[in-house]
Order: sequence, then C-alpha cells, then structure tokens
Amino acid sequence: MGPHPAVAAIRLAVRRALHDILDDHGRTPGRAPDERPPSPLVLAACSGGADSMALASALAFEAPRLGLRAGGITVDHGLQAGSDQRAADVVLRLRELGLDPVESVAVSVGRDGGPEAAARDARYAALDAAAERHGAAAVLLGHTRDDQAETVLLGLARGSGIRSLSGMAAVSGAGGRYRRPFLQLDRQTARKACMAQSLSVWDDPHNADPAYTRSRLRHEGLPALEKALGKGVVGALARTAQLSRDDADALDAWAGRAAAGVRDADGHLECAGLRALPPAVRRRVLRRAAIEAGAPAGSLFARHIEEVDRLITGWRGQGAINLPGRVVARRQGGRLVIRQG
Repeated sequence: MGPHPAVAAIRLAVRRALHDILDDHGRTPGRAPDERPPSPLVLAACSGGADSMALASALAFEAPRLGLRAGGITVDHGLQAGSDQRAADVVLRLRELGLDPVESVAVSVGRDGGPEAAARDARYAALDAAAERHGAAAVLLGHTRDDQAETVLLGLARGSGIRSLSGMAAVSGAGGRYRRPFLQLDRQTARKACMAQSLSVWDDPHNADPAYTRSRLRHEGLPALEKALGKGVVGALARTAQLSRDDADALDAWAGRAAAGVRDADGHLECAGLRALPPAVRRRVLRRAAIEAGAPAGSLFARHIEEVDRLITGWRGQGAINLPGRVVARRQGGRLVIRQG
C-alpha cells in the first residue's frame, strides 16, 4: 500500500523542488559520487506548524533518495512566553526526522513596518545567515496556496500594484535561495499529511489573534468571500498571482532596459525621457531608482511612487517628495534627482 494521498502530494511537491535545485547545481541523480560535485545541503524552515512539519518530513524522506543532504532551521521570534522551549521542541522533532544539521536561532523583532513586517524581516535575516553559515544550496518554505491567496488580498488592500498581486514567488531570494514547493497545495493537505504520519504540530496562537491583519483575513475575510462567491476563491486568487507575476516580470524587464536610456551623463534621470515612457514602465524606473537611493522596498508603496511620478507628469513647481529611508526626490532643471537627504 502506498502512502496516504496527502503525504504523496506533499512528497511529490518537495521532490520536484529538489530536482530543480539539483538542476541549478549541475547535478544529475544517479551519477556516481566521484563524477559529481559535493552533495548540496537543503534546509527546511520550520516553525513547528502543520505546513512546515509536513515540509520537513517530506524533505527528510526525499532528499536522501536524490543524493542531497537535508537539515532544518527554526526561528525563535521571542514574541511569546516559552518560545525558546517551543523552538527547542521543534529542533528535537526535526532531529527525530533524521535532519542534520538542525538549528534554532533567536532573533530580536523590531517595530519598523508593524509587527508582522518586522517579524518577517527578522526571520528572513536569520534564515539568510543560517544558509550562509551552513553553506546551504536552498531553504524550503512551507507557504501554501492559502497563504498565497491571503498575500494577494493583502496586496490588493494596500493598492500596491501588480507586483503585490503577484504574491509569493516559487523561487526567490539571492541566487534562488528560497523555494516554496507548496504554492499549489492547500493548507488542509499539509495538515492531513501530518495526521497521516502522526507528526506532532504546534498551532501558533498568533495565527488566530485578530490583532494581526493576516489573521483577520484568514478567519474573517476569506470565509466571507467564499460565502459570497463560492469555494473557488482561494484557487482563483492563486491563479491571479501567477498571471500577475508573469506580467510584472515582463514589465520589470522592460523598465530595466528603459532605465539606461533616460539617464544623462551624470547618471541623473531626465524628465523628458521619463515622460515619454508608458506609465507602468516609468513608475517601475522610479521605484527602482528610489530603492537604489536607499528607500526600503517593503516600505515603498504605490502612493509614494505616484507622488514622485507627479514631478514628471504634473510639474507645477512643487517641492521635494520625502520617501521612506530618508530618501528625497526633487526635480531640478529638467532632471529628477533621487537621493538620501
């Protein structure tokens, strides 16, 4: 008898991600050890929740079959009493699965951008550091199709444009470090896989705390949409994410080529050249310039770029525009100057 259908689906998703990692590192399963580079290490980021425990279990099962090493990393955000003990419990469970190396990393969560954004920034900084420390080829993340739908709705609510609607990428980070194998699987599949394997999971109380925007969306917003529009809302939002990502990638590539053509000899942006660009391309050029000047990408919203855009399309002698990260944009003699003030 084969594995439970949910377990099979989880393992298949991870296997595909691992094959992609092997391809990226020039390895072919089945070649003799002396004919291939050292076995890459893949880490599973694990909170102890159902999604990430299912991920870790599948990685522990699939990696050895493909000649990969498999490890785990859990991040202790320190936001709840006893979080250090829970992190220690996760480490123990990951080791019981056969993962090695396994590590718990404690982080200090700041306040920039709100509690959810600050926790996310701290978490990814810790995962980046762990990947570097262990020489990991990739870090697997357990985001599901439900998480993707929530991300799309949050982006829509912020009015941040098509890039926000594209949600989370299956591959992201420097050098494609982060891989999300479960974006086509729903949250219940991961939970069923854990139940079928008798995996102990921890349900983070923050996920049910209405103080957090994503929690309200998960427990109130999405159910209300499904009640009004039907059960296909989550899948439709996930498809919207992929379609939006394809469009956004194409526009970003266009903007990258256009940016070089609208700079003068000193590297400043020329307003006439910018005005001639299609709005979607021009705003991408402006956003990229602001980020290059030091504006944090996560704090730079559509309204910021719209204000800068008006220096090009609605010039009436207005003053400088203040952007996040102490970056200032101003129009000077037919040029747009964006720099830290």
